[in-house]
Amino acid sequence: MGHGMAKNIRQKGYELWVRGRSNRAPVESLLAMGAKEAASPADMAAKCDIIHLCLSTSAQVEDVLRGSDGILAGVRPGLIVIDTSTADPGSTVKLADELLSRGAHMVDAPLGRTPKEAEAGTLDAMVGCDEALFDTVKPVIECWAGTIKRIGPVGSGHKMKLLMNFIGMSYGALYSEVVVLGAKIGIPPQTIRDVIGPSRMGNGFFETFMRYVVDRDRDAHKFAISNAAKDLRYISNIAADARVVTVMASAARHYYAHVEAIGRADDYVPMLSDHVGALNGVNMESESKKNSGK
Repeated sequence: MGHGMAKNIRQKGYELWVRGRSNRAPVESLLAMGAKEAASPADMAAKCDIIHLCLSTSAQVEDVLRGSDGILAGVRPGLIVIDTSTADPGSTVKLADELLSRGAHMVDAPLGRTPKEAEAGTLDAMVGCDEALFDTVKPVIECWAGTIKRIGPVGSGHKMKLLMNFIGMSYGALYSEVVVLGAKIGIPPQTIRDVIGPSRMGNGFFETFMRYVVDRDRDAHKFAISNAAKDLRYISNIAADARVVTVMASAARHYYAHVEAIGRADDYVPMLSDHVGALNGVNMESESKKNSGK
């Protein structure tokens, strides 16, 4: 989990153990607040009643649990693992079964909103677990979340978060096509923002997306294309398992896969517009300098 979430847990009076990574600055900050540092996930499992995870992929979550010094190596009956990652629900359910066989529990509680809300303790949480376990973990989740919704059994929180990101990443692909097509036919991005923004089709995602497209604010929407592509792969897996046709998800996924393939996976989602522009012979940075014709 990030500094903001951990800070809020500590400030609410809970004893806090952290597992440091290469970036020591947030770890040192938490240690200065009274947190303690565990030697490994297994060490943390031996010391803690609740462990929070927030990792990039399900493969990383699986490694933290199943590795030689992972959580399962130090698990105690009653341990609760709260996975706040955006993860593959199928993997989550399998890990939950492995924990349950050892008397421990998995809760999936993926996040919504931004690092700003993480620092403020006002993130959104979509929780998957049974009702009794939800009552147990809710006071802890309330340390870092302002809106908490139990979706259903374990795995359902990750399903809901992926559906949310399916909408968002599809917006990213759609908006990219819109601004590039607009540029091709003489409607600059500024005009599109001026017309769509205040209309019923405007939304927070559109606002931050267009802040990059028009204003070239690269930090307007800091969600990496690598994560977008991963989430759409997970959505495709869910759809395949459910035998559901998802033409939109497949189309959006190909754009993000293209950007990964050309070595730009660290670009942020609004920058997809530049890559769609390049595919169509349009320089979107130049187009952003054209005014709205007011």
